[in-house]
Amino acid sequence: MEQARAICLRLLTGTPRTRKQLADALRKREIPDEAADEVLSRFEDVGLIDDAAFADAWVESRHHGRGLARRALVRELRTKGVDSAVIDEAVGQLDPEQEEVTARELVARKLRSTRGLDRDKRLRRLAGMLARKGYGEGMALRVVRQALEAEGEDTEGLDEPF
Repeated sequence: MEQARAICLRLLTGTPRTRKQLADALRKREIPDEAADEVLSRFEDVGLIDDAAFADAWVESRHHGRGLARRALVRELRTKGVDSAVIDEAVGQLDPEQEEVTARELVARKLRSTRGLDRDKRLRRLAGMLARKGYGEGMALRVVRQALEAEGEDTEGLDEPF
């Protein structure tokens, strides 16, 4: 049990972790399940493990830092073992309008590097970048089309999916 406690404390020193991440680390180090569950439950009781706080911080950091959309954030939190209800609560804090503002900022930053390419290639690159960050096709196309129009690019016929 002391070994399980030491492992968890060491892992939590560098960065917050979910209960599942710590449980996986303990299992990998062949800590008996009973000891692992007891230590993990105690760490939750005293607030050293808090999946809801982890998810909130993750959403805040990854949306504002990397520009990830809800879909990408949900996927990342699932892989970290966060419960679906906790994930829904965390990503529910993201305002759809803020998500679109972030998408516009991402496109504005990348727009200059696509100048000189033909319109369709620019559309694919910019919309593809948004898609990789988890933005839906409809929003991606709308945001890219508006950015290209604002730049004076002819966007006739760009409503079709790519």
